[in-house]
Amino acid sequence: MHRGTGLAAQVGRKMASSGAEPQILVQYLVLRKDLSQAPFSWPAGALVAQACHAATAALHLHRDHPHTTAYLRELGRMRKVVLEAPDETTLKELAETLQQKNIDHMLWLEQPENIATCIALRPYPKEEVNQYLKKFRLFK
Repeated sequence: MHRGTGLAAQVGRKMASSGAEPQILVQYLVLRKDLSQAPFSWPAGALVAQACHAATAALHLHRDHPHTTAYLRELGRMRKVVLEAPDETTLKELAETLQQKNIDHMLWLEQPENIATCIALRPYPKEEVNQYLKKFRLFK
C-alpha cells in the first residue's frame, strides 16, 4: 500500500493543523498459531477468516469510539498487526488481562465448536496497548 507517502501526508496535515505529532492508530490481532499445526492443521484461508471475523466484529462493536471512527475515516491508511498466541489457553489468558485492564477487544469464538481462535482489539494508539502485547511475536 502507500505507507510511506500516506504517512508523510498524514503527518504533514496533522502537524500543520494542530502543531502536534499525530496518533498512529493500529488494530492488533492475536491469532492462535497452534491451529495451523497438527493435530488441527487448519488451512491458511481458514486462519485468515478467523482474523477477519474478529477484526470486523471488534470494529463493529466499537464503531462509535473516536479511535474507531478516525481509523475507518481513511481506509487506505489502515494499520493492522497480526501477532501469534501459541495456544487457546494463552489466548484466553490475554482476553482476561485485556478485560481487567479495560482494553476494548473481541475474543472470536468459532461456532458451532465454540473454539477461541483470535482476539482483535479496536484501533488504539500503539503506545496504549504495547505493554500487554509485547510477549507475542508477529504471526508467521
